[in-house]
Parts: sequence; C-alpha cells; structure tokens
Amino acid sequence: MKSIKDTYADFFKWVKGTELVELENINVEEDPVRPELSLEWRMANGRKIYGLKYQDTIEGIVCVAFTNDIPTTVKELELMSENASLKNDFNTAVAYTVWSRKRGAGKEIIHKLLKHCKTNEKIKTVVTLSPLTPMATHFHIKNGAKLKKISAETQNFEYKIST
Repeated sequence: MKSIKDTYADFFKWVKGTELVELENINVEEDPVRPELSLEWRMANGRKIYGLKYQDTIEGIVCVAFTNDIPTTVKELELMSENASLKNDFNTAVAYTVWSRKRGAGKEIIHKLLKHCKTNEKIKTVVTLSPLTPMATHFHIKNGAKLKKISAETQNFEYKIST
C-alpha cells in the first residue's frame, strides 16, 4: 500500500510535469458538454483547443473562443468570436467546454489556461459558457470562479487572471 507521502509526491510530480499544448485534432464525440460542435467549428475564427499533456498523454481538454463580450449561447459565441477574429480584436477568453481523462486534470487545465492567458496582454477576462448543471456549478466554484451571469440556456463563471 502506498504511503500518503508517496501519493503526494506522485501528485506533485504530475502537476509539475503537465503542460498546456495547442491541439489540432480531438475526438469531439468524447466531449461530454458539447459533442455536437464539429472539429472544424472549434478551430474556426481564432477558436483554439488546448490539451493538458503529461509525458505523451493528453489528460484534459479545454476549448476556448476569443471575444469582446460574454456570450450566453453557443450562437452568440460563434458570432462574437467570428467578429473578434475578423478584426483581430479580443479581450475575453471563453472556455466553452472542458473535460478530463484523469482525476484532477480538469482543475489543472483551467489553472494552466489562466497562466497562459496572463501572458497575452490582450486578454483581460476569462469566463466560461457552462451548461446549467450542478456539476458545472460545483466544478467552477470549487476551482475559484465567481458566478457572473445565468441565462436561459447557460451560466457564465469568471476566473480571475492573477497579476
């Protein structure tokens, strides 16, 4: 049986060994939040897909769109990110889906995304476009986000970009 000390050592080795990488291909059917969004849609108009890589394995995924406002629907997200991309003018990173393949990877990929956004001077705000589910609410609040807005279809949480 592993000691608590060994378990913590393994966890910290994992956290220090993970990195955020941009992905060009994912299986969208694996997405538990928005599997209906095609890979082409996720890559269009400046939208990006990031993976949490540990050694040679992707252990978490987050899809992000860049906008100038906070969308309340996927259609608004599409229009806002298209407009921001055409003008190359954005200040908001919108995480519209996140999932993990390993326990703790969801939290870690959000943490790495925030660090990544901090390095881009244009990005002032990081928000989510989350489903109206207790799981999404619990996940984001537990990870330090504040509820920003609830709409008919979604809820937005805001993460603070540390300065």
